Amino acid sequence: MRVNFVTEIIVLILSILLLGSVISPAASAELKNIPVKGVATMVDLGAKHCIPCKMMAPILERLEKRYAGKAAIIFLDVWEDSKPAHHFGIRTIPTQIFFDKAGKEVYRHVGFMSEEAIVARLKSMGIQ
Repeated sequence: MRVNFVTEIIVLILSILLLGSVISPAASAELKNIPVKGVATMVDLGAKHCIPCKMMAPILERLEKRYAGKAAIIFLDVWEDSKPAHHFGIRTIPTQIFFDKAGKEVYRHVGFMSEEAIVARLKSMGIQ
């Protein structure tokens, strides 16, 4: 299992190097909406096929419902589209980036992040 994870990381890095420097106008417009204006935002940059990302998927679904209207919980698959990885300057997946209501990055975490840790981070940002 460890070899597959390392291979996935190598593929991600190569994708970023080969494709990450080209950002289309449409992708740029979409990325301008992240973070979401006026609400705290958590962006999880990962891939649907990476093991830690798969483990986080149900957590993100629950949190998206729990914090609807209070905070934006966004997943971006950087294997399907490497532009967000370049835009946010990530090197490893999954990476979670937390933005306050003003859109300022306040915290960044690399690797699997438990539901409890995400909730604690959001609470520290004043989100109940």
